[in-house]
Amino acid sequence: MSTTGTPAKWVYDFREGSREQKDLLGGKGANLAEMTNLGLPVPPGFTITTDACRFYLEHGSPPPDLTAEVDAHLAALEQAMVKRLGDPGDPLLVSVRSGASASMPGMMETVLNVGLNDESVKGLAAQSGNERFAWDSYRRLIQMFGKTVLDIDGELFDEALDEVKAAQGTESDLDLDAGHLREVVDRFKEIVRAHTDRDFPQDPREQMDLAINAVFGSWNSDRAVIYRRRERIPPDAGTAVNVCAMVFGNLGMDSGTGVAFTRDPGSGAQGVYGDYLQNAQGEDVVAGIRNTVPLVDLGEIDRGAYDELMGIMSRLESHYRDLCDIEFTVERNKLWMLQTRVGKRTAAAAFVIATQLVDEGLVDMDEAVRRVTGDQLAQLMFPRFVSGGDATQLTQGMNASPGAAVGRAVFSSEVAVEWAQRGEAVVLVRRETNPDDLAGMIAAQGVLTSRGGKTSHAAVVARGMGKTCVCGAEELQVDTKARTITAPDGTVVGEGDVLSIDGSTGRVWLGEVPVEPSSVVRYFEGELDPDADDADELVRSVHRILTHADAVRRLEVRTNADTPEDSARARRFGARGIGLCRTEHMFLGDRRRLVEKLILAEGDEDRQAALDALEPLQKQDFVEILEAMDGQPVTVRLLDPPLHEFLPDLTELSVRVAVAEAEGHHDEGQLRLLAAVRRMHEENPMLGLRGVRLGLVVPGLFAMQVRAIVEAACERVASGGDPRPEIMIPLVGAVQELEAIREESERVIDDVCRARGIEVRPLIGTMIEVPRAALTADEIASSAEFFSFGTNDLTQMTWGFSRDDVEAAFFHAYLDKGIFGVSPFETLDRPGVGRLVELGVERGRATRPELKLGVCGEHGGDPDSVHFFHEVGLDYVSCSPFRVPVARLEAGRAALGGQPAGG
Repeated sequence: MSTTGTPAKWVYDFREGSREQKDLLGGKGANLAEMTNLGLPVPPGFTITTDACRFYLEHGSPPPDLTAEVDAHLAALEQAMVKRLGDPGDPLLVSVRSGASASMPGMMETVLNVGLNDESVKGLAAQSGNERFAWDSYRRLIQMFGKTVLDIDGELFDEALDEVKAAQGTESDLDLDAGHLREVVDRFKEIVRAHTDRDFPQDPREQMDLAINAVFGSWNSDRAVIYRRRERIPPDAGTAVNVCAMVFGNLGMDSGTGVAFTRDPGSGAQGVYGDYLQNAQGEDVVAGIRNTVPLVDLGEIDRGAYDELMGIMSRLESHYRDLCDIEFTVERNKLWMLQTRVGKRTAAAAFVIATQLVDEGLVDMDEAVRRVTGDQLAQLMFPRFVSGGDATQLTQGMNASPGAAVGRAVFSSEVAVEWAQRGEAVVLVRRETNPDDLAGMIAAQGVLTSRGGKTSHAAVVARGMGKTCVCGAEELQVDTKARTITAPDGTVVGEGDVLSIDGSTGRVWLGEVPVEPSSVVRYFEGELDPDADDADELVRSVHRILTHADAVRRLEVRTNADTPEDSARARRFGARGIGLCRTEHMFLGDRRRLVEKLILAEGDEDRQAALDALEPLQKQDFVEILEAMDGQPVTVRLLDPPLHEFLPDLTELSVRVAVAEAEGHHDEGQLRLLAAVRRMHEENPMLGLRGVRLGLVVPGLFAMQVRAIVEAACERVASGGDPRPEIMIPLVGAVQELEAIREESERVIDDVCRARGIEVRPLIGTMIEVPRAALTADEIASSAEFFSFGTNDLTQMTWGFSRDDVEAAFFHAYLDKGIFGVSPFETLDRPGVGRLVELGVERGRATRPELKLGVCGEHGGDPDSVHFFHEVGLDYVSCSPFRVPVARLEAGRAALGGQPAGG
């Protein structure tokens, strides 16, 4: 992104900002400013803006006048703290933290204790009266600085620390005294020297400047890029940098650090949730290197700090009108607030909290609908575990992120990605995760760690992704080098063994546990009454929010369904009609032989005989579907795919005939079939004889289908039903094609209605799925009563590639290179395909203002795409039955101005 002009300011004191400035100050900086202005105990500091980051990324160096601004703000900070950065006698130390406008937990970098060196560590020891604390702080600086700024493998520092602990016969950092930590510092400095050919920098200001640049650079780290792509965060947003006076949770047992939530981010339940770790700095909690105690225990450890924290949490939740995620430090019984943000939560918690806040008068129902997303609703519809089966429970950890995950155990991110790409379901097992594990977490069905709590890296990131996660399963011995887990009873689980993990209870099994439908799906199926006294809070919340979304949305939601069973299920899920009934699925199975007869027909008589045999079967299909969707529109797409798809594979049939002839068998039928297959074989069937072209060159084919539709509708009328069929002509590119098929269809409709004495008048329209149709929509609308945008084919033809051929071939590379932010088959390509949809809408309605407009590609169930279809004025979206509730919710959110997931 090019920086246009020079901003007036690169740096803001915490007192100068507000939470409304998160695009400029990043989420962390904006919220630190907000808390400062609320009078909460925030250590003083300043924020370097995202503008400065964008300048750095574009030019490879910071803005030339940034140093002078940082100097001025650093001087003010030193004056406020009555200390100088790195003073040998009484040093001011600062943290340097990233903070993007969108929450990216654990994705970018932090460096604590900047300002320590070989001299100031002594001053820190003298001033604090705690030599161990000073050397512990120094080793942390070198470790973070080495990994983040100097790009040294972090495991080298971990191994050196483990060696010193092993020499003392301990696994706990707290058992190391000042002398041991001095040895750790010496080892760390040697690692820096060996891997950078320079000594660890002793100049405090050089440390700070290098750390700031490293935070800027971390915006484009591999894990940050992967996370942004998954969360659809713009790549040019940049990160701010927060420089804050250090407060210390590692001064002794009267100090500590913690993370708190104003409600349970897993379930939405109200209460005291979070983790606390005595004698620790902030990164220790999220890293999961020592298991924490529940936040409520802080009340016993330090009642004064606990009571103050509870008051602040209540105040912040009322101020933000939402669940808040809070980081804090206690320094010698004094509480300091280090961060707050609107907290990430599970899908279930999102719905429950939204309706709780309505009941508490903090938000209205419109806002409750805006607060949840279709993606979250989809997560709630996945199955959950039930008891039974042959699986053996190994242990129970913390229920960090709900869901039921089954997969083969893998012990590294790289293996998780590799196995997932070959189609294996995997569960990523680690002692604790760190940001470098992100790719593996995305690839895995779920995450299992033996360390860490509900605020560990694994838990926070998994919740944000909607991934199942069990953390802190302490009884499991995880050996990532041997790639094994050892359970308390001695059971050994190796890589590739199947694990089942339940993120709702924390239970872990060896083997596959059976699953059952979620309570939300049972509600949609009509099995659970949301108004019953015993209805669970989640079902009640989903019902309230979807009911309100239905009341405010403008877009109707239909389904893509080809069977009575799918039609009935979609109706239970809230569909108001069928937007796409594919008739090609009705020609498979036993009926395929009738299609073969149609193709092999040598004259009109043979062809008509084949059509006559197919028609009653088609009619019965339509009778049952119209009955399931009685009173709602049913859009039937006439046969679309090439006829060769109903014939045997050319290669297989050629081999079969050749083998038969070699054995002396001569089968005239097989030879005729082979000739037909060869005759109909196409190099690129997607662009060949299909859709409307079939109706024009195979006499009677579309007429048979239209007759079956109208006969079925008449039968339903005679039975007291209310059928509302619509006939959709596929793949039209020119109005003349549509006119020819329309004339034929109207003759058939007239004939059937006259013979039956029943008046049924289906709408006749077309799919807009080739670019020419969108460009000439004004002409086509003269002969069409509705358009349905077939965005799957429209995407293929606009981009010039076949979905089946290219997704595995090069989409991964396109995503990696940023050519795609997301697959255009997953979310509509607005500038290209979306523009064609807009043109089709504008030109179609210019000719026929009452033209009914819908979409029947699977984009109709994609949350982001639904917002686009609302904006351009479509009347309805159509999607698979399972996605109908998602589309209902997103249509309501679009009407209320809610942001799509990627917005």
